[in-house]
Amino acid sequence: MYREKKTELPRIRLATAGLRVLPRFLIVSVERGGTTSLYRYLAQHPCVGESFRKEVDFFDFNWSLGLGWYRAHFPTRAQAVWTRLRRRQALVAGEATPYYLYHPQVPARVARTLPDARMVALVRNPVDRAWSHYNMNCRQQKETLSFEQAIEREEERLAGEEERLARGEIAFSENHYKFGYKLRGRYAERLERWHAHVPRERLLVVPSEDLYAEPQAVVDRVFEFLGLAPFRLHSVKAYNQKPYDEIDPATRRRLSEYFAPHNARLYELLGRDLGWDRPPPG
Repeated sequence: MYREKKTELPRIRLATAGLRVLPRFLIVSVERGGTTSLYRYLAQHPCVGESFRKEVDFFDFNWSLGLGWYRAHFPTRAQAVWTRLRRRQALVAGEATPYYLYHPQVPARVARTLPDARMVALVRNPVDRAWSHYNMNCRQQKETLSFEQAIEREEERLAGEEERLARGEIAFSENHYKFGYKLRGRYAERLERWHAHVPRERLLVVPSEDLYAEPQAVVDRVFEFLGLAPFRLHSVKAYNQKPYDEIDPATRRRLSEYFAPHNARLYELLGRDLGWDRPPPG
């Protein structure tokens, strides 16, 4: 079973859940798009309150555990008061769960539970993201097919799973969670689903490539979006980077053609051409 997320919490956290704050921001970024790095950068700010675990997975497959369980992951109200008195600024708690961008029930759940929260979504070149995702699955021994076979069989593997999640027939789909190499790169349709529940001004979309190139500049933008004072990062170390071979050029061209209309839809949504892989002319 791929679902290996831990749900146990120290008793003191559960006992004090009612005394804790709810998050004011969520990072709902793509997997293999720099989510961990961005979260660690934001956590350097003295007024950012980290969650007990970076990926809480409450709004996707831990929803049944209830709001008390979720609250138990965040700082206490006393910590929030101390931060305001000491820093002259509110404490801004948050968490980062990449799967939130993809699970069909998450946007509505977030809108009901955290009506004032802000969301940050990183989007990475979908070809690079898919290849990185595949290599991660191989390292973790969760993929047995070649990359070409995996993308060829993706529709078969995922058939009906998103619809079952949307209808609430299942709380978790192992195949949807791990085999969406192409699905997870169709960003526009995912963001549009979020826009149906959350005002656009509360969802900031940032290209992962911008974060890789200028982490301080991107974090400055996110701090401003979250209402936080400027802060100079102590470290811009990149997290979770693992070496792997280059993708086969023919496979890249094939995926570039597949993603071209989805990328165009995203560029229109963002009002910005991100210049990702373009299929060859002719």
